Amino acid sequence: MDVLLGDGIFNADGELWRKQRKTASFEFASKNLRDFSTIVFREYSLKLSSILSQACKAGKVVDMQELYMRMTLDSICKVGFGVEIGTLSPELPENSFAQAFDAANIIVTLRFIDPLWRVKKFLHVGSEALLEQSIKLVDEFTYSVIRRRKAEIVQARASGKQEKIKHDILSRFIELGEAGGDDGGSLFGDDKGLRDVVLNFVIAGRDTTATTLSWFTYMAMTHPDVAEKLRRELAAFEAERAREDGVALVPCGDGEGSDEAFAARVAQFAGFLSYDGLGKLVYLHACVTETLRLYPAVPQDPKGIAEDDVLPDGTKVRAGGMVTYVPYSMGRMEYNWGPDAASFRPERWIGDDGAFRNASPFKFTAFQAGPRICLGKDSAYLQMKMALAILCRFFRFELVEGHPVKYRMMTILSMAHGLKVRVSRAPLA
Repeated sequence: MDVLLGDGIFNADGELWRKQRKTASFEFASKNLRDFSTIVFREYSLKLSSILSQACKAGKVVDMQELYMRMTLDSICKVGFGVEIGTLSPELPENSFAQAFDAANIIVTLRFIDPLWRVKKFLHVGSEALLEQSIKLVDEFTYSVIRRRKAEIVQARASGKQEKIKHDILSRFIELGEAGGDDGGSLFGDDKGLRDVVLNFVIAGRDTTATTLSWFTYMAMTHPDVAEKLRRELAAFEAERAREDGVALVPCGDGEGSDEAFAARVAQFAGFLSYDGLGKLVYLHACVTETLRLYPAVPQDPKGIAEDDVLPDGTKVRAGGMVTYVPYSMGRMEYNWGPDAASFRPERWIGDDGAFRNASPFKFTAFQAGPRICLGKDSAYLQMKMALAILCRFFRFELVEGHPVKYRMMTILSMAHGLKVRVSRAPLA
């Protein structure tokens, strides 16, 4: 996977990994990045809402998985690189970076099961020839953004306008690289190090989030009682926030001018969805977590064995081999979750006091556990809850009759044929 991931956090081990982890965990905890992410996630959730609103009007069938993929790619490129790539616009344009990025992702993953990939690489044929072209495109885009951002930072400093420096991940790592020191200088001092770190974050935050949003939408469609309970929570939240702010909710009927009124109401609701506001949506949080239990974005996760060891049950493992744990299976084990382990039941995450009840990460393994537990967990929840709060409050989804929902077994557990749905506006009573 080196050709795509390089020395980024997913592909690094030992000291190189430790330094990246330390720096990245500090950055992810920063309020600046959190506030910037909240604004970006709100902006792109509203763009998605606008596309769905048009689809309602035109009676069009939409592929929600594709729309989620576009939304998360645009969002993560804005948070990661600070650039607009514009794949989530009404005409759903093709984008050379997005296409190359997807192709590289798929081909690198297929290397795990293609015994001839080294021969193809040597001969520059087939999938390996396409991979080479794709990586070239991905690198051209990434390095041009890095050079442009470095120039902008120099310009901002020269004009004494430090506040013009952006809050995206790339800008922060450029500054750390310039500062030097034991951690930043060696890792992010050159463009290759910056390319690796940012591409790893784009890979981490794009497909994983989009597939979880897709499975959530499918669960909401197939469990109308859950969808109804969630709508009640969102309506109560909206009314309470309007009361706290002393504002009236924008009325939006079905008459003339209702499109503008509807968009204004959605925007008003989105404004209520601050980081702290989203924290109050306990049932929504439980629904997302229950989706991840049954449909973990990374369904299996292999680890290399560094030295001979014995697992707790007595199994001996040898250095150079591999151990894989399988969150997909672990989420469905009855001894872990009880006799209803296979059922989608968000209530299992809510205590008698009505508060969210967490499970040990070694039991609920969708985000890993231990030293490599997912750094972007809070960021992923933030984006998913922002988008889902808006969509579940204002829209209803109906699966297209006969549309097959099947697994596509890659690194990420996505839907093989997408998620084709009809969308309608939800009544706002």
